[in-house]
Amino acid sequence: MAGNASDYHRGEQDVAEQVATFKLIMGITKWGCLLLAAGLLALVLWFCTNAGFMAGAISGGVVLVLGILLLRGGGEH
Repeated sequence: MAGNASDYHRGEQDVAEQVATFKLIMGITKWGCLLLAAGLLALVLWFCTNAGFMAGAISGGVVLVLGILLLRGGGEH
């Protein structure tokens, strides 16, 4: 059975693993969305318009570089 109810003290549990997991999932989501957006833009311009491969590759590269520059900062709050 569980311990006595008075053994529990709110706010004393170590949450380092939960914080690390949360940061990992948010990082994967952030960078994955950026890669998906840049790739999708490049493919749409390449196949769905008359712009061609180079315009799609350049546009995708620009979005990727701008996204990296904007998303990598931040720091800890």
